[in-house]
Amino acid sequence: MNIPLNIDWQQILLHLFNFVILAGGLYFLLYKPVKDFMDQRIAYYQGLEKEAADKIEQAKAQEQEYKNRLESVDLEANRKKEQAARDAEKTAKMIIDDANKQKEQILEQAQKQAEHEKEKILQDAKEEIVGLAMAATVKMLHGEAVSHE
Repeated sequence: MNIPLNIDWQQILLHLFNFVILAGGLYFLLYKPVKDFMDQRIAYYQGLEKEAADKIEQAKAQEQEYKNRLESVDLEANRKKEQAARDAEKTAKMIIDDANKQKEQILEQAQKQAEHEKEKILQDAKEEIVGLAMAATVKMLHGEAVSHE
């Protein structure tokens, strides 16, 4: 068989067979391990990404829980502040009422004492007037007795 251009089919098939062996060997020796390594790496990073997303979700849930707790603490603090204000107002009212009662008692005592002192002063004044009148009478009687002598 005369093949043009000196082409030897047997050589071509051997080279093709060698190429297939080389390609298969390279596939199993290089491509497949590199591809497996890349797939593992992709899976690893996808796992990390999923883990990070889960942690972000947990952090958001925890943040929401803390916000709810903070709101409830704020509400409780406001409630206690309002209760303390009401208690302080009650206490202030009781103190003011007590002070008013004491004021009334003090005023009442002062009025009684003033009335007592007024009566004492009037009594002293009456006694002094009586004493003066007696002294004037005695003096007048003495003066008449002296002028009659």
